[in-house]
Amino acid sequence: MYAIVQIGSSQYKVAEGETIGVGKVNAEVGKTISLDKVLLLADGNTVTVGQPFVTGAKISAKVVEQALGEKVVAFKFRKRKDSIQKIGYRKKVTALNILKIAA
Repeated sequence: MYAIVQIGSSQYKVAEGETIGVGKVNAEVGKTISLDKVLLLADGNTVTVGQPFVTGAKISAKVVEQALGEKVVAFKFRKRKDSIQKIGYRKKVTALNILKIAA
């Protein structure tokens, strides 16, 4: 069984027992959160597509870690202008462990 869920402005494919990294979620480490914006739910041969969300579907997830993601470097260079700009940043990431997918 797997599902497509919307967290923030991104969509993720999740399955039970899987750990995923998503954009920052405001929850403490160790807490269980409920994700109710389920876009698609697939169970064996049955696929349910929401309009826009599947009614009655919920996903339970446990917050494993709040961390920083990989470093991303944005580099701008303008030829013949003596202009170079280099900016690096690390996005805040939340690791979620998917506990249960309920239809």
